[in-house]
Amino acid sequence: MSADPLDSLQAIIATLDEAGIDHMLAGSFASSHHGVARSTADIDLVIEADEAGFERLLTALEDSRFYVPVATARRERVLGGQFNLIDTRTGWKIDLIFRRDRPFSRVEFERRRKATVAGVQLFVATAEDTILAKLEWAAASDSDRQLRDVVEMLRARAGDLDNAYLDLWAPELGIEVALARTRDAESGK
Repeated sequence: MSADPLDSLQAIIATLDEAGIDHMLAGSFASSHHGVARSTADIDLVIEADEAGFERLLTALEDSRFYVPVATARRERVLGGQFNLIDTRTGWKIDLIFRRDRPFSRVEFERRRKATVAGVQLFVATAEDTILAKLEWAAASDSDRQLRDVVEMLRARAGDLDNAYLDLWAPELGIEVALARTRDAESGK
C-alpha cells in the first residue's frame, strides 16, 4: 500500500472529472500550494453537484478504489455538509465538502483557479479565500493550527494578496478580529 497522498489526489480528481463534478482543493493542501507547506491527515475538496451528478459520482466512487459511506454521503448532500472517503490503496482520507449556499461560498468557488499540484491538474481556492476559510475553521474549531497557517500564508504571500477582498469578506464572515490578529502576528506587533 502506497502512503503517497498525491496518488490519492490524482485518483480522486480523475474520479470527480469522470463524473463531471466541479471541485476545488481547499484546506492544508491549498495553503501548501500557496506557499505554506505542512503535514496534514487528509485532503479537502469542495464540490458542487446536482442530484444527477452526485449519483454519477457515487457510482464512480463505488466502482473505484475508494471506500464511500453511501448513506452518509446522501444525507450530507441534503444537509449541505461533508463526508469522507478512504483511499483503499493509500489509506488517505479525503473530505468531500459540499459548497455552501451563501454569497461568500459562491464567490469563493467562482474565484477558484486552475493549477497543477504535484503534476495533478485541478482547481484550487485562491490564497485569499484559503485565508478566509481557515479563519472560519479556526473560529469553529478553536484551532491554533489554522491561525498559524494564516499567519504563515500572510508572510508567504505578502504583497500578492488582495487585502481589499479580505477586508470586504471578513466582517461578513464574522472573522474581522481574527484577521486583524493574524495580520498583527504576521507583522510582529
